[in-house]
Amino acid sequence: MEATVRDLDGSDADTVELPAVFETTYRPDLIARAVRVAQANRKQDYGADEFAGMRTPAESFGSGRGMAHVPRQEGRGRRVPQTVKGRKAHPPKAEKDQSESINTKAKKLAVRSAIAATTDAELVAERGHEFDEDVETPVVVSDDFEDLQKTKEVVEFLEAAGLADDIQRADEGKSIRSGRGKTRGRKYKQPKSILFVTSSESGPSRGARNLAGADVTTAAEVNAENLAPGAQPGRLTVWTESALEEVADR
Repeated sequence: MEATVRDLDGSDADTVELPAVFETTYRPDLIARAVRVAQANRKQDYGADEFAGMRTPAESFGSGRGMAHVPRQEGRGRRVPQTVKGRKAHPPKAEKDQSESINTKAKKLAVRSAIAATTDAELVAERGHEFDEDVETPVVVSDDFEDLQKTKEVVEFLEAAGLADDIQRADEGKSIRSGRGKTRGRKYKQPKSILFVTSSESGPSRGARNLAGADVTTAAEVNAENLAPGAQPGRLTVWTESALEEVADR
């Protein structure tokens, strides 16, 4: 399988033979499993206060009064789960192990399958990514991209390559989160846009990291969650030539 290498001006510079990893069998089940494990292992331990709902002098009146044996304080039920300000019946426990595991071979196959999914233009479009009709996937750019330090320069390349619409989609899709998360430091949610994969020698792209919805990583560190956010494979991905050589060993 071959891919077209683009210059920074968007023109076709060369063709390159894609590594065998890009021909891996599509396994959405393994990809979803790997993403779920990664998400589970990021969870922080949390639990209820051991004495929550128990700090009350409430006592039951006992039998003989024709009323329920509910502990009461000033005539109001307390302590038990079915009362206002009562404890929870089965609160979350901080000692609970929330981590999950996945076999090493399955994890590697999931990453390889997610890498291969970036070559399928239909899958990429199904994820909601927007790009010009003449764009070939995967998108490969010359190593000159790794020298870009300014976001403006990266935007100019994306416009020339027909990929800028996806950044705009993510920027316009930013919205206020529903629920309590608004008050817990995650007020906004934003769609994922382009993933930029560069070589380990140059490190993650500095010029692309501030683009709306974009992620930057290296070929040695790219994982299933980078390639399939929300366990949906087929992310629009820009690879540099050096990154292609490195990812062959994944």
